[in-house]
Amino acid sequence: MTIEKYSWGKITVDGKTFTSDVIVYPERVDSSWWRKEGHSLQVADLGGVIDAAPEVVVIGTGALGVMKVPKETVSHLEAKGIKVRVERTGKAIELFNELQKEKKAVAALHLTC
Repeated sequence: MTIEKYSWGKITVDGKTFTSDVIVYPERVDSSWWRKEGHSLQVADLGGVIDAAPEVVVIGTGALGVMKVPKETVSHLEAKGIKVRVERTGKAIELFNELQKEKKAVAALHLTC
């Protein structure tokens, strides 16, 4: 999957445009993703990501970096052998597009603030 375009609240992946937060897996996009605490990413919000067992997960915290990723969430993923990269969404997309060429990567992306 390649993320082709991103702007505030909108993302295009392999020619399909989404207007809600997404998780991009190697073979599909989950556009129904929502976090229990909105702007705080909890382990419970990433069940599908953990089940997919990627080598790396790239987390996009929004255009302005408003979504927070608690240390406990990162530690839990790392304990499962998943590397974690946290960036503002624009940078996270660039990073995901590069990483997924060589690794099994998943991107969890907040598209607005």
